[in-house]
This record gives sequence, C-alpha cells and structure tokens, in this order.
Amino acid sequence: MTPYNKKLSVSTSPFLKAEDTTPEIMMTVVYTLVPVVLVALYYFGLGALLVILTAVFSCLFTEWLFNKPGQRYATLKDGSALITGLLLALTLPPGFPLWMVFIGGFVAIALGKVMWGGLGQNIFNPALLGRAFLQAAFPTAITTWSPPDGRYFSLRGTNGALPFFQGTNVDAVTSATPLARMKFDHLPTDSLDLLLGATGGSLGETCALLLLLAGVFLLLKKIIDWRIPLAILLTVVVFSGIVHLVNPEIYPSPVFMVLSGGLLLGAVYMATDLVTSPITPKGTWIFGIGIGVLVVLIRLWGGLPEGVMYAILLMNAATPLLNKFTRIRTYGYTN
Repeated sequence: MTPYNKKLSVSTSPFLKAEDTTPEIMMTVVYTLVPVVLVALYYFGLGALLVILTAVFSCLFTEWLFNKPGQRYATLKDGSALITGLLLALTLPPGFPLWMVFIGGFVAIALGKVMWGGLGQNIFNPALLGRAFLQAAFPTAITTWSPPDGRYFSLRGTNGALPFFQGTNVDAVTSATPLARMKFDHLPTDSLDLLLGATGGSLGETCALLLLLAGVFLLLKKIIDWRIPLAILLTVVVFSGIVHLVNPEIYPSPVFMVLSGGLLLGAVYMATDLVTSPITPKGTWIFGIGIGVLVVLIRLWGGLPEGVMYAILLMNAATPLLNKFTRIRTYGYTN
C-alpha cells in the first residue's frame, strides 16, 4: 500500500469564501458607472469632465497621502477611492468650482474613511459625507445649475474660479432642477426627459434609464442587496402616491419622485454600500423604508428640494443599531 504523504492543511474559518475579491467587486461597480459618466459628458461636456477628473484625483491623492510611508499605493489597488471620487462627482453640478471639488474629495476620504480606520470601518458613505460638507460650506455654488445646452468645450458656471474668489466665467443661462421647479413653482417635467436625462441637475441625475439598468446588472451579479433599493423605491412610490392622490396639483406623482433627482443613484450605488448598510434581512428592509420615508418628507415639506443625501446619511448612523436589534437568532439560543 502506498503511504499517504500529503501534508495536513490547517486553516481558520471561514472555510467557504466568495469567489470575487474586493478589487473585483469595486471594479465591476466602476464599469457600471462608465455609461452614466459618458452620458454626463454628452450633456455637460468639458465642465463635467473636469469635475469628474478633479474628484477622482482628489480622492486618490488623499488616500495616497494618508497611507504609511513605503505603503503609499497599498490601498489604492482596491478601487474604493476611485468609486468614492466617481460617486462624489456624480452628486455635483457641472459648473461647480474645481477647487471646491478637490476639498470635497479630501473630506470624503480623510473624514469619511481614513479617520474611521480605513475600508470596512467607516459608518457613513464617504462620497455622501464629502457632498454634505460641500453643501454646508458652499450652499450657493452647489445649488447653481447649468442646463444641458450642447456646449461641449467650454467651462460652466465657476469651474475655473480661484480659491475663495468669485469666478469670472459665470454662465449667462442657469436652470432649476426638476425637483426645484416642482417644489417651488409646481411645474412638472416630462417623464421621458427624466428617463433620458435631458434636464438640469447633478451629473448623476442625467439618465434614469441607465441607472435602472445598472441596478439590475448589479443585482444579477449579487453585488448589492436587492432588499435595499426595492424597499426605498416601494416606500417612495407608496408614500408619495398617497400624498399625490390627496392633492395632485401640488404634490408630484410617484413616477416623477422616482425618476427625478438623485434617488436612483442613491438607491443603487450609495444606500447599498456594503460597509454602511445593515447585514441582516430585517435590518435592510427597515433601512430602505427609513430612507424612502425621509426622502419624501424632505422633498415635499423640507427646506430643500432634494433629500436623498441626508436620508442615506441618517440611516447610515442607524445601521449599527439595526444590526444589533435585528440580528438573526442563533439556533439553540433564545436571544
């Protein structure tokens, strides 16, 4: 009999591991964002390109800066800083000053990720935290919108403004977002324009159809939890639908609420962040419903026309509690 000479392999749990690595998951998400970025470039041209490049560079630079000497490039390979930069850019208007974009990227990585201990330790979505800082620090610039007017090779708004100085290349024409028009003037926007993105707004508000398709792809790849976007969208549809039936002349339809603003971008890419969302099935439902309720409340009765950012950040803060109180009972134990 031939002796069995193979050495015994000893390892620790978990013994079952996912086939996809973190960098592979991150890059898959980046690939789904490419069509969204291309549509933003089609509608807003050079201004959109500069905002995107500045946000991505700022996030990558900040990630590199806070790494230990000798390991400067260690965490750049996982793709998380790249995604943060892309998502931050997609929440900004095309005419936003580039120096402000850079500050937003720095805050997103430094305060949204590094200070918590790095990837997997942060409580809040880094891109939204950077955007929230910009909203608080520069409220006028971040609510100044340029229409998609076919000017591909010119700067928009105050893209080229010097730090702490008023820019000189201000657009002669600005436009309100569909949400602002509906909230303050009660003027609806054609659903087809919302679906295809031919409206003013942030770079990520361009094409609802692409965001829906990207969400379906990520669901099929099992990269995001289907419960979260479904809970958000169903809650918004039901809540806004009830209010719309009460007074359709003032309150928008559920279709408008879903297709306008950053709801789809937030529901597909930000609320589903694996780090800042709950890990229990019941917790994800509560998380999504909470976001949906807050979005409708802020949009209809808050001081701002959009509420996706604050809704997600507030529910991010509740995620540790949701994980604690909705954890699945271990077999054989009563709690």
